Amino acid sequence: MLNHCKMALLLAAVGFSGLSFAQMHGAKPERIRGDIVSFKGETLTVHRASGDTVLIDVKPEIGVSSFKPAMLSDAKVGSYVGTPAITGSDGKMTATSMIVFPEAARGTAEGHFPYDFGPNSTMTNANVVSMVTGAAGRELHLSYKGGTSTVTVPENVPVVTPVPASKDDLTVGKKVFAVVTPLDKGVYEAQVLFVEKDGIVPAF
Repeated sequence: MLNHCKMALLLAAVGFSGLSFAQMHGAKPERIRGDIVSFKGETLTVHRASGDTVLIDVKPEIGVSSFKPAMLSDAKVGSYVGTPAITGSDGKMTATSMIVFPEAARGTAEGHFPYDFGPNSTMTNANVVSMVTGAAGRELHLSYKGGTSTVTVPENVPVVTPVPASKDDLTVGKKVFAVVTPLDKGVYEAQVLFVEKDGIVPAF
């Protein structure tokens, strides 16, 4: 069980950049966010915010994860975190949420990547090297292989940490976040899968 949990968390960190999956599968990975319509056999049907409905093939070996609440103060010097962020006209990055990763996920998908939250959105998986608390929130100085970033994490953004879930949590109406590779038009294969649980929606 411990090995399965660690693997699920490691895959979760990989999924936020998508770069590793592109190398592994030879196809450009995609991120799917939406509401579960049904889950039958190995087929997860998801209605996306864009209005279309897609089918996701969930192989038996694919683990399911969710999130539990964390606190901004859980990100300490030395923590490994993930911060989707928007870069403003002043060039400064402001986080839209923050993931505090467990030690098992340290170093996975490390780096600073373009993201799909709109123009000027990025995802940074990195180590916290220092921080300053100010009126706008907590300013984190992050270090990753090949560079550094500074991101402000406002007090009111969601802060979470990943935890294992199960396929029993894939119920109608729950929100999901999946990193997938395309198989055919409207059909995808899941590589990473997060599901809403206990009211905590994957906000990534």
